[in-house]
Amino acid sequence: MLTIASRVDVMNRLGRAMADPTRSRILMALLDGPSHPAVLSRELELTRSNVSNHLTCLRDCGIVVAEPEGRRTRYEIADPHLTAALTALIDVTLAVDEHARCIDSACVVPGCCGTGAGA
Repeated sequence: MLTIASRVDVMNRLGRAMADPTRSRILMALLDGPSHPAVLSRELELTRSNVSNHLTCLRDCGIVVAEPEGRRTRYEIADPHLTAALTALIDVTLAVDEHARCIDSACVVPGCCGTGAGA
């Protein structure tokens, strides 16, 4: 059973993982699927050592896991539930942005987009 203290610890780990813009970019890339540090560094135009350092932080926070593939290591979001939660968090954050239109054409959330329900 999660206590309040352990829940706070989980929130702090997640917050630490997402607090850095580079880690957030890496997480966004990994939401699209597993990847290797070399690919991430090329796609995100970062040094490989920078990507590796941030992947270590994300792994230590429990957000990503490293899977050995021969001489290479593949990184991915630690759990499909976490992938869904991060995606939902991004969607909800966009939904409450007063300058962004609702991205869900079938939205039934009262007050969404300031017009009741719908986009």
